[in-house]
Amino acid sequence: MKIGVLGLQGAVREHVRSIMASGAEAYVIKWPEELKEMDGLIIPGGESTTMRKLIDKYGFMPELKKFAEAGKPMYGTCAGLILLAKRVVGYNEPHIGVMDVTVERNSFGRQKESFETELDINGVTENFAAVFIRAPHIVEAGENVEILAKHEGRIVAAREGQFLGCSFHPELTDDHSITAYFVRMVAEAKEKALV
Repeated sequence: MKIGVLGLQGAVREHVRSIMASGAEAYVIKWPEELKEMDGLIIPGGESTTMRKLIDKYGFMPELKKFAEAGKPMYGTCAGLILLAKRVVGYNEPHIGVMDVTVERNSFGRQKESFETELDINGVTENFAAVFIRAPHIVEAGENVEILAKHEGRIVAAREGQFLGCSFHPELTDDHSITAYFVRMVAEAKEKALV
């Protein structure tokens, strides 16, 4: 099973380490054509505006949309969640726009307001040490979106079919349970595609 990490910006190495710790092959994706070989894709945290500029500069958008249309799982953390969302507060257009959620950027404050907290992630793990850095949150979720975790009443992790998103940075901890959950999503999607 091959899982790519979009290697344009953000905590790429940390995601690679987490994928490998979860028993899958990890690849850093630098060019759009490399996506064709992948079974799943992680879009890391970073700065969503910068990431979008790089996605456009290197011609990634058509291939990212094709990847989603092919039913392949995609997992966005922090800025990655913003890129997956169908709606972003204050913006007229989404980025990749595949997950039925509305996201608000920097909703937990700026860099200096970064914090860590324990979260129970429904169906995944309990007492997860979640690291929030300039984190967004999900303001609204569509009817087919499963809410996996909340912090102080705000949705911070969710899944819709093949799409997984979280506000925080699971890759910055030694707990690989969320990545392992995504690896299982990829395995299930691959199995389904073979049937």
